[in-house]
Amino acid sequence: MPKARANGEGSIRQRSDGRYEVKIILGIDFKTGKPKRISKYAATQEEAVKILHEMSFVNDHAPKTFKPVKLGEWLDVCLNVYMKNSLKQSTYLSYESYIRLYFKPSLGDVLLRDLTPRLLQQYYNYLFESGTLASKSISNLNLFLHRALSYAVAEGYITFNPTETVAIPRGEKTQIVILTRDEQFALMNASYAHRYGVFVRLVLFTGLRLGELLGLMWQDVDFAGGLLYVRRTLNRLNKVNRPTNPNEATTEIVIQSPKSENSYRSVPLLPNVQAELLQWREIQRQDAIMNAGCYYDSGMLVTNPYGGYVEPRTFKDYYDAILKSAGLPHFTFHALRHTFASRALEQGMDAKTLSMILGHSSVSFTLDTYAHVLTDHKIEEMKRMQSVFNQAQFSQMITPLSPNTPPNITLTSNDKDDDDETPLKKAK
Repeated sequence: MPKARANGEGSIRQRSDGRYEVKIILGIDFKTGKPKRISKYAATQEEAVKILHEMSFVNDHAPKTFKPVKLGEWLDVCLNVYMKNSLKQSTYLSYESYIRLYFKPSLGDVLLRDLTPRLLQQYYNYLFESGTLASKSISNLNLFLHRALSYAVAEGYITFNPTETVAIPRGEKTQIVILTRDEQFALMNASYAHRYGVFVRLVLFTGLRLGELLGLMWQDVDFAGGLLYVRRTLNRLNKVNRPTNPNEATTEIVIQSPKSENSYRSVPLLPNVQAELLQWREIQRQDAIMNAGCYYDSGMLVTNPYGGYVEPRTFKDYYDAILKSAGLPHFTFHALRHTFASRALEQGMDAKTLSMILGHSSVSFTLDTYAHVLTDHKIEEMKRMQSVFNQAQFSQMITPLSPNTPPNITLTSNDKDDDDETPLKKAK
């Protein structure tokens, strides 16, 4: 009688189509109460062995065993067991890249129990001093690691989280790039000759991110209230499950929720911007007539002549063409968002309102990001104080004080120096 396969043991077999099937009994099927059998497939035997190891690890290193666990192994488990189902695809891919590109190559073989604050500090210092990552990126790495290691603390593998006491290296703040007023006007003038110029102007007067712009639908535009609602983003991302077929695309268009909770927002629209959007809707109607046989009404704001979405890479090509026709050097599309924010502050918009329009996490972030604009604005605003100074000078000319005549001031009991009543105590 064959021996029953233990929980966590697995097998690999080659199928008739050439692929390798990995089978394993892993945990409990909570619906039936019976052992849970899982199958996965791989293109090569080497990949199949790797999958078997990863699948077995979850069971072999259950908290009750307390076997030594390597950081790289633990991060894989955390990402796919604790985090995966609660993350947006873009966030999941970011975390996966943190593990694959930074933690595994350098610290992947370090045991959790040997991961100390000093070791992490030395690693972060290396990443910063070698120019590998900027301070903000290192901070993101540490935030992810902190979350992953908090689960290790909860399960009893380690007694404290070593990320809590590290100091993120501070670098020079990256200077944002904006268009000057002349450059902005040149870009706007050139944009009228291009199909998608209306959306360049829309971003210059709303500060939308590219993904937010491309994810807009007509239902997000309230013409009666003069508001535009940001409810989703459209981006091209790597697939979570990487294809084994070399002919299959590794990326896909993903429409998902905005960057953060603060990114859900309403943005007021200027009357001229609303009028231009109505003109664009007429262009879409003409597209539908011209391409009646193959037009699809997707309901999206930014569409190709056949009614479908426009993906980020393609839109950037259109944007670059508009820049070139305007005779301008290259500006990233995100520079339009920065330009909107800077113009808004220059025109006197308060930071709280601007922060809400941009979808920032806090007013302090907005103030910190656009401090250079505020400095110029403060200088201009301070000039308003000149009239007060001039008035004081004028008063001095009418009743000048002699430099040798002290002003006649009578001290009240509250104005007397403390030493008059209570001498200071000296140290013995």
